[in-house]
Amino acid sequence: MIELATPLALLLWPLPLLILRLLPAAPSGGAALAVPDRIGQGILAGAGQGATPGARRRIAPWAVWLLLVLALAGPRQLEPIPALKVSGRDLAIVLDLSGSMVRDDFFLDGARITRLEAVQGVGAAFARRRAGDRVALIVFGSEAYYAAPFSFDTEAIARRIETSVIGISGRATNISDALGLALKRLETSTAASRVVILLSDGINNAGATNPRGVAGLAADLGVRVHTIALGPKDLTDSEPGENGVVDAATLRAVSELSGGTSFRVRTTEDLVAVTEALDKLEATDSDGLSAEVFTEYWVWPAALAAVLCLWIAWRAE
Repeated sequence: MIELATPLALLLWPLPLLILRLLPAAPSGGAALAVPDRIGQGILAGAGQGATPGARRRIAPWAVWLLLVLALAGPRQLEPIPALKVSGRDLAIVLDLSGSMVRDDFFLDGARITRLEAVQGVGAAFARRRAGDRVALIVFGSEAYYAAPFSFDTEAIARRIETSVIGISGRATNISDALGLALKRLETSTAASRVVILLSDGINNAGATNPRGVAGLAADLGVRVHTIALGPKDLTDSEPGENGVVDAATLRAVSELSGGTSFRVRTTEDLVAVTEALDKLEATDSDGLSAEVFTEYWVWPAALAAVLCLWIAWRAE
C-alpha cells in the first residue's frame, strides 16, 4: 500500500490561490481601438477559437505545482523484508592448521581427501548456517591469529574457512594460545552467550600454558568451549611416537571444564553429524530485528513536473 512520508506537505496545494486572493490586482492598461462591427466580430470569433490552447497554457503551471507538492509529500511503499535473526551469541571457531591436517585419511564420495579439505567443506557449510550469530575465525599452528574478526557476515567467515592454508601459522599445534586468543576477545564481549568451537587433530606441543588451565579460565569467564577431536587415531590407541594422532582426552577435559561438549570425529560422516549436533546445541532461532525498507515514488511526480516545465518553456517561444 502506498503511503506518504510527509502528508502535511499536501497543505501547500492551495498556497497559490491564497496568494492570488491576498495580493492586490494588477492595474489594467492599454489603448482602445475602434474597428468596424464586421471586423470586430471576426476578431472575437478568432479569440473564441483560441480559447482552448490558452486554457491549456493556464492549467499547465497549476499541474506543475500540484505535482511538485505531491513529490514533496513523498509517496512510498513499504517492502516486505525478512527480519534479521540475532541470537545474541558470539561464537569463535578455532581451527587447527598444523602440518598434520595435510594427511589424506578422510574420504568423501569414495575419494580420499585431506583432513583440511574435509574441515573446509563441512566447516564452511556450518558457518553459513550461523545466521544470527556474530562469528569469528581463529586459525592456529605454532602460533594463533585472527583470520576474521567477529561479524554477522557468515558468508565471509565461510569463505575464509574454504581458503585456509596449512602452514601459514606454523606446523606445530598450539591449542593453548589459540583458545587463549579466543578468550581474550570474548572477555570484553557483551553478548548474552559466548561460545568457542575448537577443532584440533593433534597434541598440544607448543606454547607455554596447558590447555586445561586455559579451559579453567574459560569457565571463570562463562565461555562454553565445544571441542572436536579430529582423526582416525587418538593418543590412547596409537603406537608410541606415532604421528598424526589426536589428544582426545585433553580436548574432552577442556570441554568438560568449561561446560561444553566434546566430539570425536574419525570420518567425514562423523564431522557432518557433529556440525548438526552443534546446530542443535547452539540454535540460532530468534524473532530477529525488523527493518523498514521503502520504495520511494516521489521521483515520478517530480519528473513529470519537469517535463511539463519544459513543455511550457517550449510553447512560450
